[in-house]
Amino acid sequence: MRNNIKIIIGSKSPRRQQLISGLGLDFEVRTKEVEEIYPKDLPAHEVAEFLSKLKSTPLLETLQDGEVLLTSDTTVIINNTVLGKPKDLNEAKAMIASLSNNNHEVVTGVCLSSKDKQISFSVSTRVFFNELTEEEINYYVEKFQPLDKAGAYGIQEWIGQIGVQKIEGSYYNVVGLPIARVWAELKKF
Repeated sequence: MRNNIKIIIGSKSPRRQQLISGLGLDFEVRTKEVEEIYPKDLPAHEVAEFLSKLKSTPLLETLQDGEVLLTSDTTVIINNTVLGKPKDLNEAKAMIASLSNNNHEVVTGVCLSSKDKQISFSVSTRVFFNELTEEEINYYVEKFQPLDKAGAYGIQEWIGQIGVQKIEGSYYNVVGLPIARVWAELKKF
């Protein structure tokens, strides 16, 4: 990868920042609030990539030469329905209950932008949950922070340790950024 590029992360997510930091890359966080609205007729598997591009839009004008902006969005899809971030603890419990003894897809869309170029892509991972008891769901929702996570859970937390039976695809994609693919795309960018 070129040493003269500066990575700009358009995300307040501590998980995404930690993953980029783990690559040994210096980065700056630069964000502007964006209302995460997508067309209702957009296929569920395209929502994350659409939102990752949407998040880049207000930051494009801030880019300088040598800067690469990374924006992303993660969605949880079950039965072709997108589960976003829950509005409250009751919705979080309902979301996790729907994932219990079931499988779902986690899709992360990523957009890389510079002053003169933009690419976007998405990565999908299938997650299989064990059957969770009501007590386990309540414990997780009360002790952790499900309101800031798509699908109301973080695989790296307690619920992932006791609830996830297996995954097919990238673990880091479920955490919030398909880091191996990001690295490969940055090298080409």
